[in-house]
Amino acid sequence: MSDTDLGVRSERGSEYADLSRLVRGSGLLNRRPGRYALRSALLLGCLGVTGVVFVRLGQSWWQVTVAATLAVILAQTAFLGHDAGHRQIFRSRRANDVVGLVCGNLLTGISYGWWVEKHNRHHAHPNTEGHDPDIVNAPLSFTPAQAAAQRGLGALFVRHQAMFFFPLLLLEGLHLHANSIRAVVRGNRLRHRPTEAGLLTLHLAGYITAVFLILGVPQAIVFILVHQGVFGLYLGCSFAPNHKGMPILTEADNLDYLRRQVLTSRNVRGGPILDALLGGLNYQIEHHLFPSMPRPNLRRAQPLVRKFCIEHDIAYHETTLTRSWAQALAYLRTIGHT
Repeated sequence: MSDTDLGVRSERGSEYADLSRLVRGSGLLNRRPGRYALRSALLLGCLGVTGVVFVRLGQSWWQVTVAATLAVILAQTAFLGHDAGHRQIFRSRRANDVVGLVCGNLLTGISYGWWVEKHNRHHAHPNTEGHDPDIVNAPLSFTPAQAAAQRGLGALFVRHQAMFFFPLLLLEGLHLHANSIRAVVRGNRLRHRPTEAGLLTLHLAGYITAVFLILGVPQAIVFILVHQGVFGLYLGCSFAPNHKGMPILTEADNLDYLRRQVLTSRNVRGGPILDALLGGLNYQIEHHLFPSMPRPNLRRAQPLVRKFCIEHDIAYHETTLTRSWAQALAYLRTIGHT
């Protein structure tokens, strides 16, 4: 895709500086500790209540609903860990890391250090071939080159990958856990490896012990499958609208930071309930432009950023949640038939 197709202008850098001054002058980069304290308390309260219900129900097939509920609560906990990884909660890196390690390793069983390193690479080069780890996710293919490289069953799968996309998300939770364990064992680029290993072990041991201690074996297995399936599906449905189906860049696309972030991202329209359900990720454009902006400020920043993009002739893409999923599936279908 050429610079002309993407609407690139010759004046690089100065526009983002102008937008940054507007955002900072509006106080939108100021931390919101009260809102995060309330959110954390609500999540801990929900976890506590769910734990009590789990114990009181005992060996009952109603535990399937508990498994699904727990998946939603822990996905919300993962969103809080995401905010900590971007230093949205505290100014101190150490304080954010503590929140991230608790939300990630201890509560959700996902390596915080591994995820932060991977996610930072995504933010630096969103939807960019050879740089964004989020568009290298076998068995799916996100570029014609990836699809052309598939052979045999892989090629057959890619042709029908749109149909399998959402079912595959049921495995995303297990995929995240497996990558987290692998990262901790290998220790690649983990600043707090002993702490991460200890917390991850505590999570896995506590989770498995509690499930098999309270439930019978068949119920325990079903509980784990439902919990992990809903957890992965929820996270995947929250992440998929952000970039899937948006332009894929190559190293030849010489874009400035402002356009690189805006043109590869998609916002999802909705109200406060959708904001809460998607962890603020529905304001993906604003989040990518200002990763450290606290989640509660993203909604307030959105009209300012959209107006700025319109004034500077930068395509600003937003749609509904269902249309965003449809666009992502249509893109996967197109790639599968190239």
